[in-house]
Amino acid sequence: MSNAPKKKSAEFAVAPWLHTVGGWVFNHREFWIRMGRWESKWLAGDLEAIEIRQPVYVTGLVRSGSTLLLEILEKHPDTATHRYKDFPFLDIPYWWNGLLKYIEKKEKVAVERAHKDRIQITPESPESMEEIVWMGFFDHLHDPRVSNVLDETTGRPEFEEYYKSHIQKLLLSRKARRFLSKANYMGTRLKYVQKMFPDARFIIPIREPVMQIASIIKQHKIFCEGQTRNPEAREHLRRLGHFEFGLDRRVINCGDTKAALEIQRLLDGGEEVRGLARYWNMIYGYLHDQREASAELNSATVVLRYEDLCADPEKVLTEMLRHTGLAMNRELIDRYKDQISPPTYYQAGFSDAELEIIAAETRSTRAQYGYPD
Repeated sequence: MSNAPKKKSAEFAVAPWLHTVGGWVFNHREFWIRMGRWESKWLAGDLEAIEIRQPVYVTGLVRSGSTLLLEILEKHPDTATHRYKDFPFLDIPYWWNGLLKYIEKKEKVAVERAHKDRIQITPESPESMEEIVWMGFFDHLHDPRVSNVLDETTGRPEFEEYYKSHIQKLLLSRKARRFLSKANYMGTRLKYVQKMFPDARFIIPIREPVMQIASIIKQHKIFCEGQTRNPEAREHLRRLGHFEFGLDRRVINCGDTKAALEIQRLLDGGEEVRGLARYWNMIYGYLHDQREASAELNSATVVLRYEDLCADPEKVLTEMLRHTGLAMNRELIDRYKDQISPPTYYQAGFSDAELEIIAAETRSTRAQYGYPD
């Protein structure tokens, strides 16, 4: 057997400059937060006129269709969201995007992202980036040993001021009116976000657990292999605050530390099916309970089932736009209604015993979302 190092994966390659500069920014977070504040002061006159109205948050367990929804909503003329190109200088979006106008000359060719899930990306594509901002003020957000919940009792004025200014600067630099975020970790922060933005709108995508779990397993394998071949990719995802797949996979703690640690133990021990089934049940059970406990949160939230989106894209996209308060956009709906379809590039492939495990572990929650037992 050869001990030669495995060939690097092109789809997981991190440009040397991005790896070096990204590490520098990550290791000097206090300095870059100060830079962000300086930018906000410099733009104070412009920011005063920018209202953060009905920000839209897409959040749920990974592989539920959240990226597809982000891609669609980002095409609405009123929205602004983070893009791949915003890294590593996320703290100074106005200055950085202004500079990019002068140094970005050649149009980038779209390529399939590392997930190998049909989604084509360029540096202009929308991406989940704001976790970098949150991690600069909260150091426990990805530790399964403690609760990751931030709710209406959370108070961090310095973060709230910084976050609101950051959103305003993004809206200013994109010349948009509505902030859009895809943040799977936001599920444990809905009440805190609603405290900051009482008119926020939430979209919770969900998928039938068998196929969602199969997709997570597929992605985890891809990311483990990619990070093994490209160690810098592992560090890159740490800096972005992405711990959903790969060698640094971490379970979200929804307030039940015992349950979170047991799921982490199952996943670390190779019991993928049971661990992920229990994880699906915990995440979506928690989101359901949060909505049930708060009429305000419930009215601010819409649940979109991936199967319904694939079966009738026009109906679901119309419902989504109506819920967010975004202007109805016939061109946007027509653009995507014939493109959306269930994936055909993989099958679940579970044994009967594994299907029984999934059914048993998700039984208490799946009915709450209209999935048969």
